[in-house]
Amino acid sequence: MLPVAVFAACPEHFAARRGPQSDRQLILLCSAEFASGYSAEDREPAWSAERLTRAGVIQGENLKGRGRFHEDMRLPRSVRSTRSDYKRSGWSMGHLAPSGDATTRSGREETFALSNIVPQAIVLNSGHWNEIERNVRRIVKREGAAYVVTGPAFREPLGVVGADRIRVPSSVWKAVYAPGRHAVSVIVCRNVGQYGCNAVGLDALARVAGVKPFPGLQVSELRRDEELDRFLLSGRS
Repeated sequence: MLPVAVFAACPEHFAARRGPQSDRQLILLCSAEFASGYSAEDREPAWSAERLTRAGVIQGENLKGRGRFHEDMRLPRSVRSTRSDYKRSGWSMGHLAPSGDATTRSGREETFALSNIVPQAIVLNSGHWNEIERNVRRIVKREGAAYVVTGPAFREPLGVVGADRIRVPSSVWKAVYAPGRHAVSVIVCRNVGQYGCNAVGLDALARVAGVKPFPGLQVSELRRDEELDRFLLSGRS
């Protein structure tokens, strides 16, 4: 696993204060409520990580309005993606750290930076993926806190979008660590075809996505929780 080039440090977003590990060289971008590991080569994030709390989720539920998609001006133009890359592409701008997780207006605006965005199927983005994001917040309200890492995977080639040639992921994934349970759940959703979602293990995620979301945790804390899997997928235990 390769290191990240650090623009800033924000260990508070990571389980055991250690960020995800990736098999790609990444730039760490720290925002107020999440962090992203950004691939300058691919001009898109390899992951975004956040720590959610019950109080934060409740605060976010009362937040009105949405942000505007924008280039991340922390990055040199040579490695940034732009809104025009997605124009008439047939793909939606899919958040990794969801705008619905934000607790403040400025925090929500940060989630609309293109450094937190990947090409996502419109049907998936507005459908099952949106439900999984809601289910994560429901888990946090029930459990009190969770660490969440979200990213794309490229198991099969789906081409690129825009002049900046942003790769289209074949799937998107979300890893959730519930510290109160000492347990982990990983959900992967196909970004093409039937858009099916299923639970997988951390080893499978590392093979397919090249990411270890919680490298700071002990093996005993990485127990796969089937109840957590079911709740993320269906909203029912």
